[in-house]
Amino acid sequence: MSWVEKAAWVVGMVVFMECFAWGTHRYVMHGRLGWGWHRSHHEPHDGLYEKNDLYAVVFSVIVTAMFTAGIWYERIWWAALGVTVYGLIYFFVHDMLVHQRFGFRWVPKRGYAKRLLQAHRLHHAVKGREGTVSHGFLFAASPARLKEQLRASGDRTRLDQAADA
Repeated sequence: MSWVEKAAWVVGMVVFMECFAWGTHRYVMHGRLGWGWHRSHHEPHDGLYEKNDLYAVVFSVIVTAMFTAGIWYERIWWAALGVTVYGLIYFFVHDMLVHQRFGFRWVPKRGYAKRLLQAHRLHHAVKGREGTVSHGFLFAASPARLKEQLRASGDRTRLDQAADA
């Protein structure tokens, strides 16, 4: 494989993973099947870890299997690298920037990082698993659009608290 093909696999998998993450977050984690683990992420908790972190364990087992299969099938190895790159970006954006885990304390004042932060705060503005917005992690709609979606849903449970997001 040429370096262009390898780079295409990595970048393509990062894009694929954002789509996969959106669907998994919307339909599995906020669905009946996965809410048991994901609920911990939407409720106050003490401690460094939450039950929702088990998703990272599951996905790391899958990517480890992909790297192993990549020993024999080169494209799978590069795809696994793309999934890993996405996981690292996710960890930084979601866990460190948005939720300020592991001692990271930076609040962006403008730009793309602020938009991601606002979108995720609006995701958490709704209590429970129904009626949430912004299920992606790297491609976030504008906060104004997300607020309008929340208003249109009729569920104002915590929308007013998110007005400053």
